[in-house]
Amino acid sequence: MIAFTSVGLLGLLALSIPVGIVLFLLAFGIDEFFSPFPLMRGLGQVVWSSSNSATLIAIPLFVLLGEILVRSGVARRTYAALEKWVAWMPGGLIHANIATSTMFSATSGSSVATAATVATVAMPQAQTLGYNPKLFSGAIAAGGTLGIMIPPSINLIVYGFLTESSIPQLFLAGLVPGLFLAGLFMLITVIMCIFRPALGGPRQSSSTREKLEGLTDLLPIFGLFGAIVGSIYAGWATPTEAATVGVAIALLIAAHQKALNWDMLQNALRGAVKTSSMIMLVVIGAYVLNFALTAAGVSRALQDLLTGLGLGPLETLLVIILIYIVLGFFIETLSLMVATIPIVVPIIVQLGYDKIWFGILMIILVEMALITPPVGLNLYVVQAARKTGSFSDVMLGCIPYALAMLAMVGLLILVPQLALFLPSTL
Repeated sequence: MIAFTSVGLLGLLALSIPVGIVLFLLAFGIDEFFSPFPLMRGLGQVVWSSSNSATLIAIPLFVLLGEILVRSGVARRTYAALEKWVAWMPGGLIHANIATSTMFSATSGSSVATAATVATVAMPQAQTLGYNPKLFSGAIAAGGTLGIMIPPSINLIVYGFLTESSIPQLFLAGLVPGLFLAGLFMLITVIMCIFRPALGGPRQSSSTREKLEGLTDLLPIFGLFGAIVGSIYAGWATPTEAATVGVAIALLIAAHQKALNWDMLQNALRGAVKTSSMIMLVVIGAYVLNFALTAAGVSRALQDLLTGLGLGPLETLLVIILIYIVLGFFIETLSLMVATIPIVVPIIVQLGYDKIWFGILMIILVEMALITPPVGLNLYVVQAARKTGSFSDVMLGCIPYALAMLAMVGLLILVPQLALFLPSTL
């Protein structure tokens, strides 16, 4: 059963079949050959129960929020403001890439949207000022991955829905590791550019007055982030309600910056519908697959397999981490999550680990999948924005940041409170 599930998943994805359809096909295949319970008899109930949740309304709202900000030009102003604050360090504008990705992650909820936005803004500067294309591109691709870690995160909403975990707790759990990981990215950039100055570019100094003036372009992002996360943390709003408030504030920001018009709104709504439809198809497909896996006993079989290896909790966790790293080379991030959560999370809980903590650990491993070939989406997004140069430049530039992610995984294992401290205060 386990071999059938694994080979079937990889084989169908290799045929370029849409992920949501793959999950349905795999569920029907498992039901046909291994399950004593006919899936068709309960399919309608499974589909309805998987989509009839107020929590899921937050997904299209956060997607729309990101679309509005992308199309209103907020990212360009954010980049210009952060450039004044961080470009004095070794590495110059590379730090602006990471800092802007961090800021934009706090509003977009999507890694690909974050990487695409920052790449569009930053790439012309890299080519003009003569930055090393590898490290500059790698910083954008890696910085973009923070979009699924720093709240609000669409992937954390999906994880919380599939594992019946508290989404506010997941949002709070991702905040410190997300900021810490951004700090690691900048630290690695500084170290590399100190020892090899050619990797960076010209460092730029700005006066105190210029920095303070730049803060006016950052205030809308800080206010938006504070309204979303602050209202959730204070218990004033659910994630869905906070997302609604976020969309309203984003519209006000766009109107204030004279970017709100009918064409922009149409394009934002169209983009949000496309992205949300894809996500919801995958979520519902994952729920159907989870039903088939449970009925066929695949989850129990995998638990028995891992238990039979005679490994302790830490060793089993390391095996699971290795599996995620390997699968990340071949499976797209959301697909990787929804296909494995029903199987892996029960094992993690049985081993005595906290599922909120593991959700953050999983997100970091999924972030790595965004910058590892051949299916790392952020690599292709950044290369498309570059328009020139070799694709291998982007891949090589991501290696130091992938190592930083592995270091962050190790830190979370050694110090779980990095993820669990804030949720414990909720």
